[in-house]
Amino acid sequence: MDVYLPIAGQSVNALLIVALGGLVGVLSGMFGVGGGFLTTPLLIFYGIPPTVAVASATTQITGASVSGVYAHMRRGGVDLKMGGVMVAGGAVGSLVGAGLFRLLQASGQIDLVIGFLYVVLLGGIGGLMLKDALVALGWIKLPQATERPRHNRWVASLPGRWRFYASGLYLSPIAPLALGFLAGMMTVLLGVGGGFILVPAMIYILGMAARVVVGTSLVMILAVSAVTTMVHAMTTQAVDIVLAGLLLIGGVIGAQYGALLATRLKPDLLRLALAGIILLVALRMLLGLAWRPDEIFSIEYL
Repeated sequence: MDVYLPIAGQSVNALLIVALGGLVGVLSGMFGVGGGFLTTPLLIFYGIPPTVAVASATTQITGASVSGVYAHMRRGGVDLKMGGVMVAGGAVGSLVGAGLFRLLQASGQIDLVIGFLYVVLLGGIGGLMLKDALVALGWIKLPQATERPRHNRWVASLPGRWRFYASGLYLSPIAPLALGFLAGMMTVLLGVGGGFILVPAMIYILGMAARVVVGTSLVMILAVSAVTTMVHAMTTQAVDIVLAGLLLIGGVIGAQYGALLATRLKPDLLRLALAGIILLVALRMLLGLAWRPDEIFSIEYL
């Protein structure tokens, strides 16, 4: 059954888009990631314009984050004060990212920039995940590491410290503001929630307790992706509500099955599988850029 996407200006198979959203939902439920970093490349591979893919994927991220935030808040796994600081930074970052998005659109280079950033981002994240999975499985050995400090020295030296009781931290709000700003820009430019970068950054840079990291990250992702969706709708006009709705339907259903599979498979093997998927997507994006790309410039009709 084909449906017409008004913003993308093309017809697509509705069942295929729902299945794509379901696939990402399964991965989200299995690995605890938002899935936006896979949704956008898969939509691009299918033929959706990168600008529409990026803007529409944020809507799916917003919907998928709601239930996660609710579950974590019920068990006290959210630092609302830390989340509020990061949301403030993310809101500013989304506005700056939207301005940059429009500049790249006007120059005709937005598709090329999105593709390049995805190759770098997915290649780096996939490589790190692959290394961690191989170490956890005992397939490669690393020298014994010395105990790391709770958070980075430069974070501890920043002025104007606040107490974040839920996280057990006493540090400057500048660092979480900066992380939020970065995540906000990434959400606008790439259509990703940023949780796969925020979570390790909150643990290793800010030194947050593991029990509140995921819930606080979801609060940040939920708020910033919602703001980003509105920013895209008002500035880039690239949000395709039909596409976003189909993805959300598939994602909600797929996440339930993914969560079920996660309880039956070994976590380290799951991480290894996700690393392989991410690296394959990065390789496909790289081939699309380097081997006979369809076009270098985007055409925008005014």
